[in-house]
Amino acid sequence: MEILRNIPKAEVLNLADLVAYADGQVVSKTLVQNSGLGITLFAFAKDEGISTHESKGDAMVVALDGKGRITIDGKDYELAAGDTIVMPANHPHAVYGIEPFKMLLVVAFPEAAVQS
Repeated sequence: MEILRNIPKAEVLNLADLVAYADGQVVSKTLVQNSGLGITLFAFAKDEGISTHESKGDAMVVALDGKGRITIDGKDYELAAGDTIVMPANHPHAVYGIEPFKMLLVVAFPEAAVQS
């Protein structure tokens, strides 16, 4: 059973190169999605975003390219390549591309969610 998908194996990669920008869009590539873990690459065109929502798991964002804004509980945080922030479970958050912005999203779901 393949758990990690949509990514070459046994080779050195630049994660930012695995997802491409598209004008006026948010592009995503899912690498893992199961009851305990989600790993997704995102490319946000300038001025594109994901509106406010909540997740049942802690969500870690690693900025790969460009500049983005993460809003958590109404507070804005600006990220550039190399920056990381954790959006805590069950807290409203949103993502916005201040300029073209690529990120890696890792969501770890609580044990109760894994067992259900």
